[in-house]
Amino acid sequence: MPIADSVRLGDNVKVFHPSLVNLYGCTVGADSKIGAFVEIQKNATIGARCKISSHTFICEGVVIEDECFIGHGVMFTNDRFPRATNPDGSPQTEADWKVEETRVKRQASIGSNATIVCGVTIGEGALIGAGAVVTKDVPPFAIVAGVPAKIVGDTRTKK
Repeated sequence: MPIADSVRLGDNVKVFHPSLVNLYGCTVGADSKIGAFVEIQKNATIGARCKISSHTFICEGVVIEDECFIGHGVMFTNDRFPRATNPDGSPQTEADWKVEETRVKRQASIGSNATIVCGVTIGEGALIGAGAVVTKDVPPFAIVAGVPAKIVGDTRTKK
């Protein structure tokens, strides 16, 4: 079953193509929209009135506040130094590593195919360019782009 019983959905959440998503142990706020081929893992939180576009991966430890836009194919991480095994060669389990939280503040937007490295905070109203790799905190209202992402503007500046 793609949407597990452990998922908490707020009022009026729209999950497009429920058979093509994988949601478990997460919370999705009221009036949010979830596209096809999205995975949202346990202990991840999506706020109210968010749009999560298709092919996006939101892992454990990610908190997305209200009114955020997450573009197609956005990837979040939750482990800075991932390994399949321990030094002795035994397979790692959940007990062998610690989730690093990532927070996306209210009204932030993340462009398609961006990668968000764990442990960062994306500030309120910030805009992440398509394909960017975010490795550091992004200030509120900053526009960042590139690999690694660098500040290129401010969302409050009208052109």
